[in-house]
Amino acid sequence: MTLIREIREDDAERFLHLCLRLDQETKFMLYEPGERTTTVELQRDRIQAILADGRSTILVAEEIGELVGYLAIFGGNANKTKHIGHIVIGIIEAYTGSGLGTSLFHAAEKWREESELTKFELTVMVPNERAAALYKKMGFEIEGVKRNSIRMDGMYVDEYYMGKIF
Repeated sequence: MTLIREIREDDAERFLHLCLRLDQETKFMLYEPGERTTTVELQRDRIQAILADGRSTILVAEEIGELVGYLAIFGGNANKTKHIGHIVIGIIEAYTGSGLGTSLFHAAEKWREESELTKFELTVMVPNERAAALYKKMGFEIEGVKRNSIRMDGMYVDEYYMGKIF
């Protein structure tokens, strides 16, 4: 059974390993293989800062001691955007289509109830139809298109801006 919980500082090495694995497995995450330069120490510091922030968190999915997915919420810093949480989600290929993404979003919404966030936002590459379908299922709507947002495989790819208001 997959456990979904808030990240801890002692997850830094396993979380970095998860991110590096996602860089290898999918073209739909931001970093390409070999591009991520974060160390375990820097990852630990970042986790500590996120948890101390109060408007941000990382929820991790753990299966038999291995992190297999995550959903991060980054709250706005400026007074005018403190109500918005930007979402980043990643799930290893072996767990996609298993309902884990839905479970992570449900956990994020439960976490949000204790925060001052009234909106979630995210971007998704237009060709990532599976992810866009999940986000729509979770109540997100396309709010705009960011043209030529990503350069992937020598071509420019558009991204959808998506949001969900609570």
